[in-house]
Amino acid sequence: MLRISLPASYPTSDRTSSFYQRGGVEAEEMSTPINEFKEILNTEVYVDLDRLRESARHGIPMEVRGEGWKYLLGVCPADKSQELTSLKAKFDEYLTIEKENMEIIKRVRGEVSRYQQKIKNFDDMNDYTSIFENVISAYMNHNRHVEYYPALVHLCAPFVYCVKNEPEVYYCFERLMTILDEYYSTYNINERVANFMTLFRAVLPDLYNYFEEEEVYLNEWATSWLQYLLSRELQLPDLMRLWDTYFSIPDPIEFHPYVCLAVLKHFKDNLEELEQSEIRTLLLRLPSMDMEQ
Repeated sequence: MLRISLPASYPTSDRTSSFYQRGGVEAEEMSTPINEFKEILNTEVYVDLDRLRESARHGIPMEVRGEGWKYLLGVCPADKSQELTSLKAKFDEYLTIEKENMEIIKRVRGEVSRYQQKIKNFDDMNDYTSIFENVISAYMNHNRHVEYYPALVHLCAPFVYCVKNEPEVYYCFERLMTILDEYYSTYNINERVANFMTLFRAVLPDLYNYFEEEEVYLNEWATSWLQYLLSRELQLPDLMRLWDTYFSIPDPIEFHPYVCLAVLKHFKDNLEELEQSEIRTLLLRLPSMDMEQ
């Protein structure tokens, strides 16, 4: 599974089409043609969510990914008669949320700069810095109990690139954060890591033992893998393709550890040829992969 592919240059036209060719799923490779997605999304009465979920599991073309995600996450109502009213209410609410937080903005700006270095092929990255700052600052100001952490930038990034306007970026991001917060308020991350270790040892015993020999400890990488849905480690196009599937199934967080195991299995031969520091580097920044395999 997950055949490795070489990264390519990203075109830099408008905000959505600039990432179309390297958005994780190109139209000609789709199991579901783009016209079928447009038919589902552009219906005048009601978006068939069951049909959308079934199609999205196999990947959404970049051109319509943002629209698809909004319905899958419940940001837009399936009933088109309520859509304009709902979106206007969200837009108005977003305008009232305080976005001035210089401490947070400074930290977000620094992390976005580092993120830009990580994905250098996204040449128009600077155009999005203010969106990152506004969305994350608004989220932090609206959720005072949440402490800032750098992975917020990585979790926000797919929405920044897929969704057309800032308020909708915010509500998609907020919805994902709610899903994660609700899950981890019930299931402690340390418990999740321990369960993952058991799976890892059972499914890939040779690789597990090799990590032990090289003193590559699970907490050095698995906590981030599990807690942030591989947003810090996967290449952005691969991450967006993975999230197409996650947003179309009822239990993405429960499914996620098995995806992590599949990634390890895919890289097993490579990892077993590396030494400690090289293993850590690969685990913390995964090469581009064919997510369709």
